[in-house]
Amino acid sequence: MPKSSIPKFQPLSEDEIEAIHLASLRLLEEVGVKIYSENALKMLSDNGAEVDSNKKIAYIPQHLVKEALSKAPSTIKLYGRIRKHDRVLEGDTVTFNPGSSALYILDYETSEIRRPASKDLENLVRLADSLEYIQAQSTAMVVSDVPQSIVDRYRLYIVLKNSSKPIITGAFSIDGLYDMKRMLEIVAGGEKELAKKPMAIFDVCPSSPLKWSEIDVQNLMDCARFRLPVNIIPALQMGATGPATIAGSLVQHNAEVLSGLVMVQLVSPGSPVIYGGSPTVLDQRYATACLGAVEAMLLGCAYIQIAKSYGLPTHMYIGLSDAKVIDAQCGFESGIGIVLGALAGINVISGPGMLNFENCQSLEKLVVDNEICGMALRLAKGVKIEDETIAFDLMRKVGPGGVYLAERHTLEWIRKEQFIPSEIIDRKEWKIWKDAGKKDIVKRAHEIVEKKLKEHVPEPLHKDVQENLDNFAKDLLKRG
Repeated sequence: MPKSSIPKFQPLSEDEIEAIHLASLRLLEEVGVKIYSENALKMLSDNGAEVDSNKKIAYIPQHLVKEALSKAPSTIKLYGRIRKHDRVLEGDTVTFNPGSSALYILDYETSEIRRPASKDLENLVRLADSLEYIQAQSTAMVVSDVPQSIVDRYRLYIVLKNSSKPIITGAFSIDGLYDMKRMLEIVAGGEKELAKKPMAIFDVCPSSPLKWSEIDVQNLMDCARFRLPVNIIPALQMGATGPATIAGSLVQHNAEVLSGLVMVQLVSPGSPVIYGGSPTVLDQRYATACLGAVEAMLLGCAYIQIAKSYGLPTHMYIGLSDAKVIDAQCGFESGIGIVLGALAGINVISGPGMLNFENCQSLEKLVVDNEICGMALRLAKGVKIEDETIAFDLMRKVGPGGVYLAERHTLEWIRKEQFIPSEIIDRKEWKIWKDAGKKDIVKRAHEIVEKKLKEHVPEPLHKDVQENLDNFAKDLLKRG
């Protein structure tokens, strides 16, 4: 009789997924993709794609897409420096990490945004390292106190020094990826060891609609060449860089991801690819790209269904908020997104800690979102139905008017069934809350931030590894 009822959020039917797939193939074959790379265009041409060299457009035939889908792995294992932090990306497994590349940080003391320094990123990384439900790191901020020509590399250096969790990252230049690969090799123990046990996923972002820049397509192909997991993330904006309809945006986004998948598999068959996305909605009133819009969340979860139909690991920017501070809007936008993402079975969810249109990080929000992530993971576990959980014999024993509190079954199952929140969630009586200072959730979150930054010590790198990594970073700063 054992059964577990797992709730799912699946907005598309099988027929609708097939319709999107067929329209995407037609878009790639008839409209094509603009690619600013002679090498990529030649590779596609050599493998049967029609290429207009003057327009730099490749018309990708269906057979190339089909072959690429057949070669891409359905499971990717991402390694931490400590084995307990290893993550498997497959099926409906869920991993949360902070959103990446924020240009600002929300300063708790002033309630104003400012450009982050390296110390701010270090604090966020150390905080994320301490949080139970933030299972991976990201290069979460673009720090302002180092030369911007090497900032992509320096962010990774900060993360590698201050956390043992796996990383979602990305390069801002072609040379940047080579330097970042070298840093990962230093920590992993060499090129072969990194290829065998990848510690990071590299994001690459085609430019919607249907375009690949020289940097992104080269990073894409280099990741394939090095067998580094690559995450293809179109940042389509409904109504601006994509159709105003969800169905139309699904088709375009899918075509953009598939175009990248084809190139990866042509460079290196079997190289790991994650089907990603960062969906936004244009609010024409303010010309803003909104991630907290419910349509953006719906679009993102529909992306995931399509990816799962292909058997690809998945990633999505969801659970972010367009709010400027940690307020009710911030809470419900992040909460809805994180819950939907977990119920959709997104393998990597980037968003905790972010607000202000994917442009700002908040340490306090990261603490709050960690709690939402824990709740969402519990919700996604569903209801376990078996003789022991139905507990008929227990109900017979306790009987009408009885009490369950002291029963062994209660003591055993109360923690199995319930998500027990941290002190960030207030469940006390009013008087106890009042006597403790009437602290709201932001104040409680800030106290937790301060406590964790004071007490948490990340797993240190081996002395020789630390020295080599520091020397590499010093060389970067000289070059910058």
